[in-house]
Amino acid sequence: MRKQQRYDKTIEALNAFYPNAETELKYQSPFQLLVAVILSAQCTDKRVNMVTPALFERYPNAASMALASEQDLFELIKSISYPNAKSKNLLKMARRLNDVYNGEVPQERKDLESLAGVGRKTANVILAVLFDQNVMPVDTHVHRVSRRIGLSKNAKTPAETEKQLMEVLSERNDIALLHHQLILLGRYVCKARKPLCESCPLTDCCKFYLSKLSKQKAV
Repeated sequence: MRKQQRYDKTIEALNAFYPNAETELKYQSPFQLLVAVILSAQCTDKRVNMVTPALFERYPNAASMALASEQDLFELIKSISYPNAKSKNLLKMARRLNDVYNGEVPQERKDLESLAGVGRKTANVILAVLFDQNVMPVDTHVHRVSRRIGLSKNAKTPAETEKQLMEVLSERNDIALLHHQLILLGRYVCKARKPLCESCPLTDCCKFYLSKLSKQKAV
């Protein structure tokens, strides 16, 4: 199967399987999404959603969080991964956002990446979800699923996966939707240890599944 054909089949199947895919992080403003995405690094969305209601009740915007104490932020997020580093980053991020950007989440990558706790993947999520920009955030799910399906080839890092995906997808206007679809597929179907191939909508175009099927037939 040619690369473009595999991409086309994948997108068609995922559009049918997850027509309304979106982030599972809970938020009510651009600032709250930025905070949630920072907290979600190496942590599940489910766990993040457990701590953000109390966090956002006390600190709903950059102006209020900029006045917080690092210890108070730590106490509110201590049940998630790396709370020490993340509480420091949240405070620095909120202060810079408040001082430099008038409390508004910026729309340019360089500005986003100047904020504490914001790397390329986090910036891509914000650009895609909030500002509808054609970028592909690549987390562990997107990285793994892309490799298994055959959308990427020999990509050793998320950055390499992003580069390969964008070489094919750059002209499309639905990249953000595909990002969410690949995450949901990786989270609930194409799991890291025990992928549920029989429940997957991509069995007719997935390299991993077709290879497994071929080996079973050869036995």
